[in-house]
Amino acid sequence: MTAVFADEVVTTARVRYLRVPGLTGELALVTIDNGHDHTRPSTFGPAGLASLDAALDEVEARTPAPAAIAVTGKPFVFAVGADLSGVPAITSAEDAREIAETGHRVFRRLKDSPVPTFAFVNGAAMGGGLELALHCRYRTIASTAVVAFPEVFLGLVPGWGGTQLLPELIGIDAAVGVIVENALAQNKVTPGPRAGQLGIADAVFEPADFLERSLEWAVGVLSGEVAVRRPELDRSGWDDAIARARGIVAARTRNASPGALRAVELLDLARAGDAGFTAGTAAEDDALTELLMSDELRAGLYAFDLVNRRAKRPAGAPDKSLARKVTKVGVVGAGLMASQLALLLVRRLEVPVVLTDVDQARVDKGVGYVHGELQKLAGRGRLSPDALNRLTGLVSGSLSKDAFADADLVIEAVFEELSVKQQVFAEVEAVVSAECVLATNTSALSVAEMASKLQHPERVVGLHFFNPVAVLPLLEVVRAGQTDDATLATAFAVGRQLGKSCVLVADAPAFVVNRLLTRFLGEVTAAVDAGTPVAVAETALDPLGLPMTPFELLSLVGPPVALHVAERMHEAFPDRFGVGEGLRRMVELGKVSVFAEPGVIDPDLAGLDSGDAPLTAEKLRARAERALAEEIGLMLDEGVVQAVQDIDLAMLLGAGWPFWLGGISAYLDRTGVSETVTGRRFLPRGVASLPA
Repeated sequence: MTAVFADEVVTTARVRYLRVPGLTGELALVTIDNGHDHTRPSTFGPAGLASLDAALDEVEARTPAPAAIAVTGKPFVFAVGADLSGVPAITSAEDAREIAETGHRVFRRLKDSPVPTFAFVNGAAMGGGLELALHCRYRTIASTAVVAFPEVFLGLVPGWGGTQLLPELIGIDAAVGVIVENALAQNKVTPGPRAGQLGIADAVFEPADFLERSLEWAVGVLSGEVAVRRPELDRSGWDDAIARARGIVAARTRNASPGALRAVELLDLARAGDAGFTAGTAAEDDALTELLMSDELRAGLYAFDLVNRRAKRPAGAPDKSLARKVTKVGVVGAGLMASQLALLLVRRLEVPVVLTDVDQARVDKGVGYVHGELQKLAGRGRLSPDALNRLTGLVSGSLSKDAFADADLVIEAVFEELSVKQQVFAEVEAVVSAECVLATNTSALSVAEMASKLQHPERVVGLHFFNPVAVLPLLEVVRAGQTDDATLATAFAVGRQLGKSCVLVADAPAFVVNRLLTRFLGEVTAAVDAGTPVAVAETALDPLGLPMTPFELLSLVGPPVALHVAERMHEAFPDRFGVGEGLRRMVELGKVSVFAEPGVIDPDLAGLDSGDAPLTAEKLRARAERALAEEIGLMLDEGVVQAVQDIDLAMLLGAGWPFWLGGISAYLDRTGVSETVTGRRFLPRGVASLPA
């Protein structure tokens, strides 16, 4: 098995025997550490599990036996689970089952130990790391630590005891929240204090003296001076909690994620409690064996790698040393998008931000929005009073663009009309310095055309944020033909400071995400115009497991924006992009949704699907998939991105494409659509699927 993980960065378990005041006998402290600094967290591959196994052998052989065993991690990190880097090399079910069973066997030694066991969770505990802690009888956690089960997010299950131990500790409903709900909410983590409130940890200590406090606490537990109280579990709500879990999976994956479905099944098995632990972990072995051999897991790991590696080193970005310092930002516009941008800019950059608009009422509304949101953050304890006062003072408004005279960056977020944006940039260029970067948040217009009448078009760049600005992590950085390296480097530097994952895109119509979503939605609305029932179109794409149905997406984007982009794309590519009459009708009537209430078409939109050439759900889905494959192939030929991985990354972060699908290209490769449409696979075999 070790040969399968030939490149494993081994996490070693080292034992120290401590004499702790107040404790009769020794405490065996097992520290798990992969020997790297905190930038590479400890994980468990076969060699790491073997090291922990050997450490426990050593402790058990100690004479006299220690009074307690405690497990902790290296600075900043407890452990983040299985070493998934070795998964692509697992090519047999036997190897998959062996790693599943080995993890169970080694961790269970802590659960079954006759000596009291403690986990001192000093830092991040994810996946198998959290499962290791759950096998211990008692747990402390640092207030700065976080815990999570990311497996369902990746297309896997917590398979080393997590689905069986957590419900028994904190109750089934809370366990559903941690294992299923949080994972499918973009892998939400649980902070240390919240973990204490839930009962995942028995005590929470500050990091400065965490180990000392944990040792003192352990002595108190062993002496009986500290009582560890755990609530009696109420099992009467088990069916309701499992039903809630199934509802979450259905809503967020359309029941298309094998890992999510298996996780719910395993949680249901946990109702047998400790008496059913062996059977439950055997079921985890079965699930892990199957899922480790699935294309979905390979796809999920490919997506995870994109987000955690490629996103941190954007392909095509200039040397960061070329970036100019940004000490003041101007925002043209004071509407919702502009105000959201101003809020993000002031929070992250902590520099003066000035909003302008055409009248004082709009300016006041925009500035008031930012100030109000800062107040809300302070009310939730996320800003100190001093920070609130400082950030509030940095945000101001003006009717004159003269306020941008000393700005280093000005970003416009005004109406999507080319002539309007050209005028805005001309007015801004007249007052700013020659080094000031001018950015546009356009979603579809040409950045080059926008800059074409300026004296210095080389300082114009696209910064396409996604709504809601504070939530979606993607930033498409658009390089026009004349954009120079200093401008582009500044754009990437600002994006990083704003906490965004930047993807470099060429100045092509609608860039990446909006181009694909518009083509995708266009196929759906065209099918409805042709007579496909709205109910069929709404569910036809469920097997893809997308986070939103087509009409939910349309409502989120907003029909006017969708129509504008559709018209722009039709101008650019009339043979592939149409403009649906139903969409025009929605905009004319001011409708934000085709539904008056869930499942009920708005009476004003009656007849929307009255054409005489309806499609079945299967044919509509196939048509949408072929359209996506065609568009991706064309974007690659046009050089819109550096590589197909950037398209996948953009769709993962900007459109919520599921991780366990691995991005659009991985899915289209796996289903054979990419080869059928373009004559080629987008990714090499084995990258996001089982080796051929």
